Amino acid sequence: MTIKTKLALVKTIHTLIWVFFNVVIFYMLYAAIANRIDKWLWIGFGLCIIEGLVLLAFRFTCPLTIVARRYTEETKDNFDIYLPVWLARHTKRIYISLVFLIILIVLFRLWQNNNGQ
Repeated sequence: MTIKTKLALVKTIHTLIWVFFNVVIFYMLYAAIANRIDKWLWIGFGLCIIEGLVLLAFRFTCPLTIVARRYTEETKDNFDIYLPVWLARHTKRIYISLVFLIILIVLFRLWQNNNGQ
C-alpha cells in the first residue's frame, strides 16, 4: 500500500468517525429538545465521555491525526480528514459547545420533569 493510499485510508476512517459523532450529537440535541430522555441519550453521553477521555489522553489531538502525520508533511487543519479547513479547524469548539448546550437542556428537562411540569 502506498503512502498516499495509507493517508487516504486514515482520512476516510477519520471522516467516518466524525460523521458518526455528528449523528450521535445531533440525536442528543433532538432528544434533549424533544424531552426524550431515553437510553440512547445516555449512550450518547457515554460515547462523548469516551471521546473526551481519548482526546485528553492524547493531549487534545485525535489519535488518527497522529497516525496521519506519518504519511504527510502537510500542516493544514484538514490534512487528516475530508472536511473544509474552517470546519476542521473549529470542530472541537463547535461540538464541545453543542454538548454543553445539550447538557444544559437535559438538566432543565430533568428539573422540569421532576417538578411535575
